[in-house]
Amino acid sequence: MGLILLEALLALVLLVAIVWWTMFSGRKGGELQPSDQAAPAPNEPDAPPPAAPGASVTPPAPSSKPPGAA
Repeated sequence: MGLILLEALLALVLLVAIVWWTMFSGRKGGELQPSDQAAPAPNEPDAPPPAAPGASVTPPAPSSKPPGAA
């Protein structure tokens, strides 16, 4: 029983260490401050939003079934 609890505690510590590493390893001081985030350039013209990944650019081809056929 004690070995199972020790293993569970070790797994929990490992999980917390991995989460901590992925959250704070790339930045000194943790999260970015709002003033550090990049603002959009004011001189860029408005462009349409990009298409969603996997979205079809062309409309689907019409069906070869005659109208009214099930």
